[in-house]
Amino acid sequence: MSNYYLAIDIGASSGRHMLFRNEDGQIKMEEMYRFPNSMTKRNGHFVWDVEKLFSEILEGMKRCSDAGKIPCSLSIDTWAVDYALLDENDHLLGDVYAYRDSRTDGMEKEVYKRISENELYQRTGIQFQKFNTIYQLMADKKGRPEILDRACSLLMIPDYLTFLLTGIKSSEYTVASSTQLLDVEKRDWDYELIKRIGLPERIFLPVSESGSRLGNLKPEIAKELGYNCEVIQCASHDTASAVMSVIDKENVYISSGTWSLMGVERKKALCTEKDRLGNFTNEGGFGGSIRYLKNIMGLWMIQKVKQENDDIYSFAELADMAGNCDSISSVIDVDQDMFLAPDNMTRAIKKECIRTKQTVPRSTAEISKVVFESLAHSYKRTFDEIENNGGIEYSGINIIGGGCQNSYLCQMTADLTGKKVLAGPVEATAIGNAMAQMIKDRVYENLDEARKAVADSFEIKEYLPV
Repeated sequence: MSNYYLAIDIGASSGRHMLFRNEDGQIKMEEMYRFPNSMTKRNGHFVWDVEKLFSEILEGMKRCSDAGKIPCSLSIDTWAVDYALLDENDHLLGDVYAYRDSRTDGMEKEVYKRISENELYQRTGIQFQKFNTIYQLMADKKGRPEILDRACSLLMIPDYLTFLLTGIKSSEYTVASSTQLLDVEKRDWDYELIKRIGLPERIFLPVSESGSRLGNLKPEIAKELGYNCEVIQCASHDTASAVMSVIDKENVYISSGTWSLMGVERKKALCTEKDRLGNFTNEGGFGGSIRYLKNIMGLWMIQKVKQENDDIYSFAELADMAGNCDSISSVIDVDQDMFLAPDNMTRAIKKECIRTKQTVPRSTAEISKVVFESLAHSYKRTFDEIENNGGIEYSGINIIGGGCQNSYLCQMTADLTGKKVLAGPVEATAIGNAMAQMIKDRVYENLDEARKAVADSFEIKEYLPV
């Protein structure tokens, strides 16, 4: 009987427990549990309910036991940039803020008083986003200094949830790289930068490589679940795990979900002024690779539109409605701050069309078409930039994640870029999470071998430009 590997994949809007095993050279996947996740408002700020998140983690693990399918190992991946601060007794200090909270407004100016924007990029390779960890910590320094003064350790969200399971604290490389506090060449904390910013050096734990064995479940957790297992550090930044499932590493990838992350794998970072001005980032990948990419607003926009229509339409219906709509051709820049956390996405889209003197969408179909067309045009611009900046021509695009099921968006991307689009796998992040565990367990010798198994195991659709 093959071993089971449990991938706990938690995104900003949902989480899932996916159980994997190797059977005759193919990767078999089974969903054990799925749960909603969302920011909550507390004292006027967007925060994460980490206690609820952890209870959902345990519930999903219990489902494995109930099914008689005990994993030999597990790993957790989540979104990046957010963190927990712990005191000397490893107790949580204050709220765990969500990246969409407005407390970071203007914090880049405070950081740039201590280091120029250009030097910061040269050192870290990370694109400017106002919610990056460095700006969140500056917001702590300004807004809740008593918390920062008491803090003894900083754990990114996947590291914190893993700590709750094992009692072991660590800083996994891929998610640590998203903080804008890691030296992009040394792949370790930039302590000189940390000191210049005025942050306490003591809170930053040694950086560990993805794929490392962390330990076992705490005895009380194992007793509650009725089993024990190893805990592995996958590429715990969810995009880093997702990129592992890209079947052709020579393609440009788009990890398509709440965000669209578009980029390529490289051995070395690109940190020129052109890269900085293009707002490209150099984040850590499995095996010490660099993910050279750009964050694009993604399906967050259509998620909000869906909610604003009282969820009466499915995502597939919204895509079909857009595909059958010929009454509008307006295209907006999806990467503006106004779309990050608007009170009403539909109104924000209409307002931008008015500002840019384009046809204003009236119906839900027209709103959806504007979103999808605007995303595809952003993909086209970013693809061209990636080729120009790296001096490499790419033959195609591999769209992974939930967004790869959107045939309308996939075909539009192929048409606009003139490149073949491969769509799949859907559960890319969970698959990458499990791949790290299986490589650690020697089921696969390396990432290339695991990627071949992915190509043989999951449906990959092909879209040709017309």
